[in-house]
Amino acid sequence: MDIPFYQVDAFTNRALGGNPAAVCPLEAWLDEATMQAIAEENNLSETAYFLPRGEDFEIRWFTPVHEMDLAGHPTLATAHVIMTEIARERNAVTFHTKIGDTLVVTRTNGRLAMDFPARPPSPRLDPAAVATALRAEPTEVLAARDGFAVFASEAEVRALDPDMPAVAALDCLGVIATAPGDDADFVSRFFAPGQNIPEDPVTGSAHCTLIPYWAERLDKTEMFARQVSKRGGEIWCKHNGARVEIAGEAVTLIRGTLSL
Repeated sequence: MDIPFYQVDAFTNRALGGNPAAVCPLEAWLDEATMQAIAEENNLSETAYFLPRGEDFEIRWFTPVHEMDLAGHPTLATAHVIMTEIARERNAVTFHTKIGDTLVVTRTNGRLAMDFPARPPSPRLDPAAVATALRAEPTEVLAARDGFAVFASEAEVRALDPDMPAVAALDCLGVIATAPGDDADFVSRFFAPGQNIPEDPVTGSAHCTLIPYWAERLDKTEMFARQVSKRGGEIWCKHNGARVEIAGEAVTLIRGTLSL
């Protein structure tokens, strides 16, 4: 069986920047064990699979160890593949997820804007355990799907050197570290060693939590963010109440075929 394969750098306008995602168009779903094995083989933070549903698409995402309920940068990468490789005339695509959500991605002003659910954080995790895991003292600790640690400055976020086994032991999928930005409204990093992702270069789904937090704190509905990992990424953000808009650019790096 031959499966088309694309590797796309998301949330960047340059090759070898942003966050790489694998994208595999399918005609029918493979069994979960095969999709998980492909994701493990790719060893990227996520591999996305999609197939047509009328004019829309179904989409699923796998880390090297786990299927995700929501993932941002591989959704951006998949929309990019559809609009640049498969159906270039399209300026919008609608994805249906395994958990029943509907995600719309539109192309505007050279960027792809994703409409995602907002996931505001609230107090849940033990602040002392998070501080120990990050080896730094946040000013605030919250959580949604992911742990959420707020720091006073971008420099503190950039300097973090977490204890990865301790991060993996926390009761959350990963940990977002965030602070006001020097030349952005806010910055972040994302650590998910329990998913075999010590640090994710740019994490779209983390902005489902970052956007409502910073919108309230900064009293703004539109913001510009940076993820300050080694590869780095740029995210244009909008808070729309129960939904958020997460926008960025993408570049196709690899086109190929998986032979199973």
